[in-house]
Amino acid sequence: MPFVPDKRLEAATRLAIYIHRTLQLDFGIELWDGRTIPAGLGRDDLRIVVTDGAALTRLVRRPKATTLIDLHAAGLIDLRGGSLFDIAARRPKVRTRAILKSLDKWFLLRNALPILFGSTTLPPAETPATELVGDERERSSGSSKQDIEFHYDVSNDFYKLFLDPRMVYTCAYFKDWSNDLETAQRDKLDMICRKLRLKPGDRFLDIGSGWGALVCHAAEHYGVNAVGVTLSTEQATLARALIAEKGLGDRVRIELQDYRTMDGPFDKISSIGMFEAVGFDNYDAYFSTVHRLLAEGGLYLHHAITRPAKRDIKKFHAKNAEYKALIKYIFPGGELDWIGLTATNLETHGFEIHDVEGWREHYAQTTELWARRLMARFDEAAAIAGAARTRIWILYLAGVSLAFRNSTVGLYQTLASKRRRGPAALPPTRADLYA
Repeated sequence: MPFVPDKRLEAATRLAIYIHRTLQLDFGIELWDGRTIPAGLGRDDLRIVVTDGAALTRLVRRPKATTLIDLHAAGLIDLRGGSLFDIAARRPKVRTRAILKSLDKWFLLRNALPILFGSTTLPPAETPATELVGDERERSSGSSKQDIEFHYDVSNDFYKLFLDPRMVYTCAYFKDWSNDLETAQRDKLDMICRKLRLKPGDRFLDIGSGWGALVCHAAEHYGVNAVGVTLSTEQATLARALIAEKGLGDRVRIELQDYRTMDGPFDKISSIGMFEAVGFDNYDAYFSTVHRLLAEGGLYLHHAITRPAKRDIKKFHAKNAEYKALIKYIFPGGELDWIGLTATNLETHGFEIHDVEGWREHYAQTTELWARRLMARFDEAAAIAGAARTRIWILYLAGVSLAFRNSTVGLYQTLASKRRRGPAALPPTRADLYA
């Protein structure tokens, strides 16, 4: 018997009504013919929208995070009247296990069949999904230069839409949660410089220097001679233009090369949001290189996202659906360690640890501000990077913010020096950092 499209719509309606009632959803559902559940939703009411029946069939046949992301990127499953933050705030209050026990499995199966056997032919996508993912080759570990460029070379103009004027693309530091992004990023740059005890004449290296905000700030306000190293051509180009514009060419330079090929020594070294691209297989080379580049008596600041530790390494390395989606669409080759492994690697490579500070909530706030700024400038972003990629980035930034708020991931700043006999030449307290 040939498939009748109306059967899929009616089955979807019954399922939507059942799910909405069972989960006690505080937001609506809209199907492709315009009907809403509950009926009579206002134009601006929060809802999940399925704009094509074939999208629902694809999701039922392949219920994976990547399927949902591909459909969302194409605008076939979307949010209206709000954002992912609003959906999260209104998530069902009932517990997942209780929901699963109460579901009428036969009802769900009976109504899923017309959807399951429907057509999967979708309208032509603005951008094919294959163009939105990174290099999916088999890799040993870590991000290659090609991976880095996939993420950072989207367009400098794209990043300008949601970053602060200094183009700082790492966690901000909020002395007050009501501070705006520009203030919080300036305070972050200053906090890094103060933790490193930068002083005039210091030789300072920033590994993964982005668009040059930190090296410029350090040279302008602390009188250092700074070097930034990056693998992103787009970042290096803009950073060098910024250095020239500020007249810092005699004290700041940007190198487009692998950090492992750098020559030292440097009195102070920072790595701010770069370590996530290194990869487990390369940790030994990374920490050995930093130790080689750091002068005796120097300081190293390690700023990196982490995941909570597991009972064994095999469980830790198992990637959930969200993690797999992140490295497919956003950070190819990216890997996160746990703070205990960071400390172990520092100590086994000849470092002494002085301070460890958690910034998890600061990054939750930072990424939420980025997401909201990008949402507010969606049309401009879509004109630069395409609507599909822009939707993915908004989903990524909002999802990461929620992950930090829920403590699924963390972020730590760890200050270390080369281990040596005698005093570490640091003040007896850290009171000056927070005055």
